[in-house]
Amino acid sequence: MKAARRFARSVGFAARGVAYGWRTQPHFRFETIAAVIAVGAALALGSGVAAVVLASALVLVAELANTAVEAAVDLAAPGPDVRAAAAKDAAAGAVLLAAIAAAGVGLAVFGLPLWGWLRAAVG
Repeated sequence: MKAARRFARSVGFAARGVAYGWRTQPHFRFETIAAVIAVGAALALGSGVAAVVLASALVLVAELANTAVEAAVDLAAPGPDVRAAAAKDAAAGAVLLAAIAAAGVGLAVFGLPLWGWLRAAVG
């Protein structure tokens, strides 16, 4: 029973972190909405759902990690500091790489179906 309570408490802390990201980070909100749309589109097409879910999750995880790094760095180094800037830049770079990878997954999953749809619509 203690293990279950500990687990539930940990899940609560994690949910609080996700809620913090949603409340305070416009990019996290945008990426979450984009993920829902992308997963919905993959479900509608009937292909690539797992890849889209994983790519979307990677971006959201990177964004939350970036938020955590920024908060910790701001606490540890309230003033300008080269090392603090490097930490923040590296965390932001992780988000950028995750977003590029997710865009590649999106192109792989949606590229041919969208191309076919556009060709049919045009002509």
